[in-house]
Amino acid sequence: MPNTYTQLYVHFVFAVKYRQALISEVWEERLHMYITGIVQNNGHKLMAINSAVDHLHMFVGLNPKQSISEMMQLVKGDSSEFINKEKLTKEKFHWQSGYGAFSNSRSQIDAVCTYVQNQKMHHSKKSFKEEYLEILKDYKVDFEEKYIFTDLIG
Repeated sequence: MPNTYTQLYVHFVFAVKYRQALISEVWEERLHMYITGIVQNNGHKLMAINSAVDHLHMFVGLNPKQSISEMMQLVKGDSSEFINKEKLTKEKFHWQSGYGAFSNSRSQIDAVCTYVQNQKMHHSKKSFKEEYLEILKDYKVDFEEKYIFTDLIG
């Protein structure tokens, strides 16, 4: 659309179902490359991507032609299918329902990219749950903890 200008940066966080430690360092780079392809093929710019064993962060320059929910449905659905088709895990892989999406300004790009790239270091000091709750509080997102995490029963 002519005369439409946007500058939309969003930090996404999403977890493996039940926060299981299923993302392996052996194949995580393949996963990152696959997700990068999904994001870029949908007209967005992937600025940073990284994961820990139980979750993934990505920082995206969004193209407003596609909604956040549509992009995330493709990213999570297609990447789950990729992991299962390639048999990268012994059990069937699923992402947990939902995700975090946090907007950032242009002045925050370097800091958010650095944060995403340093996930292994962050998680040597704190769990994903601690990190995620901290992000929600930092962004002043209203939430009920009982709805954030689905635990494996039994």
